[in-house]
Amino acid sequence: MERDWQGQGAGREIIGRVADGAGRRRGSRTAAAGRARVAVHQEVRLGSAELVPDIDDADSWLLFIDGVPQSGVDLADPGYLEFEYVRRIAHIADLAFLPGEPLRVVHLGGGALTLPRYLQHTRPGSRQLVAEIDDALTTLVRAHLPLPAGHRIRVRAADARAVAESAREGSYDLVVADVFAGAVTPPHLTTAEFVAATARALRPGGVYAVNVAGDLRLSAARSSVATIRCVYKETVMVAEAGVLRGRRRGNLVIFGSDQALPEAALARAVAGDPFPARLVTGADLARLASGARIVTDAAVLTETAGLAETTGTANVTASSEASPQPTEW
Repeated sequence: MERDWQGQGAGREIIGRVADGAGRRRGSRTAAAGRARVAVHQEVRLGSAELVPDIDDADSWLLFIDGVPQSGVDLADPGYLEFEYVRRIAHIADLAFLPGEPLRVVHLGGGALTLPRYLQHTRPGSRQLVAEIDDALTTLVRAHLPLPAGHRIRVRAADARAVAESAREGSYDLVVADVFAGAVTPPHLTTAEFVAATARALRPGGVYAVNVAGDLRLSAARSSVATIRCVYKETVMVAEAGVLRGRRRGNLVIFGSDQALPEAALARAVAGDPFPARLVTGADLARLASGARIVTDAAVLTETAGLAETTGTANVTASSEASPQPTEW
């Protein structure tokens, strides 16, 4: 039995399967008798949040914001990842670092804390900082989907860029960016200056991973690749064939590092996923990004100012919602 969702509203795609085989569910678990599970609704800072029990599994929940699927959490099996793009980020964490080695990770965007739970499960002792500006959402998630005992996951209600810029240089192994406002990433999190801040936060050999919503023309993805390549010497991208060919919208994941990435192993891993994807590297990636603009803070400021003049809205471009604070532990 298989159930597929592809929700594009916030740049997420949910792919769920009940099947045999590596990386997939080994079978659904029904809820225990008398154990009622009901959906939870709450208004949060960024919209209307809903935690919905997965009917196929007694311990799984889905998070929706304004009706758009955002995260999937299996409390009994944090190693199972419902969303394909999260699975792809997990692949780089599994392959770029020694197996089981605790990592220092900063997550820009939190949602239901799916990936922090996964890394705590696969790499106990990992020290993880999550920047999730919606503190009401975090409170809802932690109340109904508690984190495991002994975790070292800290959540800060702060703007993602402020957290990235305040990180001590060379202090993280992995920086994950997964921040959306509606269907797009906030502009101040798409610039070369922001990408440079993530690079400063990483130790040598560290990896930057970013989730990008791909439109049919791939304009945002091409620009993201060009911008990331101007900072990171080694850059690769993972996407499904239909998304690359412009046949449908979907998520693309881009990885950057100052050192060589495990391309062969990563290509095998994404090709073997329930919904196979392709690893785009080298000349193919360069061709994809050819002619795409590199986004800068100055360009974003100019565009935002122009929009404000046209619509009469306020000019808000940077991380003004939260003052930078040191992210040292």
